[in-house]
Amino acid sequence: MLTPDQIDAICQGRCGDPFAILGPHEIASGDRVVRAFLPGAASVQAVAGAKAWPLQAGKTLGFFEGVIAPTGLYQLRVRWHVGNETVIEDPYRFGPVLGDMDVWLLGEGSHLRPYEILGATPREMEGVAGTSFAVWAPNASRASVVGDFNFWDGRRHPMRLRRECGVWEIFLPGVAAGTRYKFELLDREGRLLPQKADPYARQAELRPATASVVANMPPVAPPSAERQAANALDAPFSIYEVHLASWRRRPEEGNRWFNWDEFADELVPYAQDMGFTHIELLPVSEHPFDGSWGYQTLGLFAPTSRFGDAAGFRRFIDRAHTAGLGVLLDWVPAHFPTDAWGLAQFDGTHLYEYADRREGFHNDWNTLIYNFGRTEVRNFLVGNALYWLERHGVDGLRVDAVASMLYRDYSRKDGEWIPNQHGGRENLEAIDFLQRMNETVGLERPEAMTVAEESTSFPGVSRPTSGGGLGFHFKWNMGWMHDTLNYFGREPVHRRHHHHELTFSMVYAYSEQFVLPFSHDEVVHGKGSLLTRMPGDRWQQFANLRAMFGYMWGHPGKKLLFMGCEFAQAREWNHDASLDWHLLADGLHSGMQQLVRDLNRVLRHHPALHANDNHPAGFEWLEADDALHSVFAFVRHGREDGQTMLVVCNLTPVVRRDWRLGVPRPGRWHERLNTDSVHYGGSNAGTPWGVAGTEPIPSHGRAHSVLLTLPPLATVFLEWTP
Repeated sequence: MLTPDQIDAICQGRCGDPFAILGPHEIASGDRVVRAFLPGAASVQAVAGAKAWPLQAGKTLGFFEGVIAPTGLYQLRVRWHVGNETVIEDPYRFGPVLGDMDVWLLGEGSHLRPYEILGATPREMEGVAGTSFAVWAPNASRASVVGDFNFWDGRRHPMRLRRECGVWEIFLPGVAAGTRYKFELLDREGRLLPQKADPYARQAELRPATASVVANMPPVAPPSAERQAANALDAPFSIYEVHLASWRRRPEEGNRWFNWDEFADELVPYAQDMGFTHIELLPVSEHPFDGSWGYQTLGLFAPTSRFGDAAGFRRFIDRAHTAGLGVLLDWVPAHFPTDAWGLAQFDGTHLYEYADRREGFHNDWNTLIYNFGRTEVRNFLVGNALYWLERHGVDGLRVDAVASMLYRDYSRKDGEWIPNQHGGRENLEAIDFLQRMNETVGLERPEAMTVAEESTSFPGVSRPTSGGGLGFHFKWNMGWMHDTLNYFGREPVHRRHHHHELTFSMVYAYSEQFVLPFSHDEVVHGKGSLLTRMPGDRWQQFANLRAMFGYMWGHPGKKLLFMGCEFAQAREWNHDASLDWHLLADGLHSGMQQLVRDLNRVLRHHPALHANDNHPAGFEWLEADDALHSVFAFVRHGREDGQTMLVVCNLTPVVRRDWRLGVPRPGRWHERLNTDSVHYGGSNAGTPWGVAGTEPIPSHGRAHSVLLTLPPLATVFLEWTP
């Protein structure tokens, strides 16, 4: 017999062990007693085929109990006070959701794919269709699933606690994909917490609504040898960075966003036509605030509902791959927002975040920092990385704000941070997490890549973990970006005094495997656009920008360009508005677009410009010290003999005729691209006929040389032929 306190705990939603009370239980006679809590029910019967056993109503409304024969499966026939009658499955007659091995691995923090068992997963149990729910909340005294199916009443479906791993679980028959839900928790003192979205939800409501949505598990994306080759270190990379909500909109339909299929129809062919090799998306995981651009995410496993459902996102990825394009995602494991319905104090304790504000709060962003020292949190984040790569087939992850993870004193004053166990400033737990994440990606998804946005000189970011590195494939070269923009932002007459801002990058070019980024961060917060950062009149601004792009595409390293920069958008980026596509009616803007298209073509078709990006043998200075004339010249070499490309930059508005330049080998040097071409809006200056033959005249320490005409504010590419 149950005590009144036990019944009250069920009816008041305070019971932490509902399966000990509800559902079927054997009694001494060999029969079973069945108990159910069904608020609003007038009468309840347990039925099995033609047999029926009435359950008696208790003193507390909604509580029913009765003895039935030792039958197998049964259902509950419920007559409701409103007058209708339904037959339902009893969720408390079903066994555990998690297997013993899953429980072990979750408790150990070593489950590679926790997303397969945690969260909400449509499935069948004992031939009954429904959804299994599981949530990690070890310090909660009660956890329930609430949703449209139970009037958001936390008393109706309390869950079973698997104490070995701190996970609450239940199988709810009849709950299908598309159903809204949350978790309702009581903390260890029995206090009711704000209802929480599912950390593992694969779909979520559109903001400002905050519920999770039951969604099917995406099928595993099959491994691809073609994608592995396209993502290799020696492959050509030209990455088009995109903020989907502002790339293009539908002004004729209220300025609405595109959906995933429309992006597949328009963004994919555009990037393909432009010659880009990859599209990099600013974070697409669900986030509550548009103005965060996705970098303050609370739904790490859910593609944002702004553009449709998860199936649409997978179709977009597949369409990109069919077009020969890779897709990279910005991924944010560094921090998360403080919204009460999210991860903050999830079970009434600092579960996902560090408890001490000196470790767990980002002053710059007013966000919380994941507790990288907790095995379950690391498992959550590593599993999330694998989920996007394995279940959606994305080609790689660009990890945001790595520097903020690596240093305990990042953006903190003295006294505002806690040293590590050795007294140092490095976050050893975060380092261990990043290494583990990269090792997991390498083992489980070898065709994928990871890229670090890391702005310090932390050593070995893109070196193997076996040698003490972090294990990333690439690192953004923030130093190159700052030096390049500083140089090109100067009036040409002053550039002679800052000449080595453009040569310094080669001092450390091979210390890491670099991506050269002109990203969204360079066209916001009052910085203007890349075009308006260039000096001079309108023609010179365009010429400077064309020359800078030429220098970038010639320099060792993979390329990344933010959307709109390819056609020289004039205004600063606005995340709430479409790019200014109308500018393409202007010849200078369309010329810039054609230049980027041709730069990508040259990059892809000439191994000299990409095959040795990460090897010193792929680069040779010819002229690095002509500060007086602001001329730079270097050669790029491929891995095979004869793969040679000469790059010359004249960064003053002066045409330099009969310019003698020593070259590494005799033969003919054919112009393959000139950023001053009339096709791009330039003055069309250049070496006559676009070809220069060598002469046995020593220059620049070489036995042979050529005479060139250097166009003003321009970069020229010349390929060697015998």
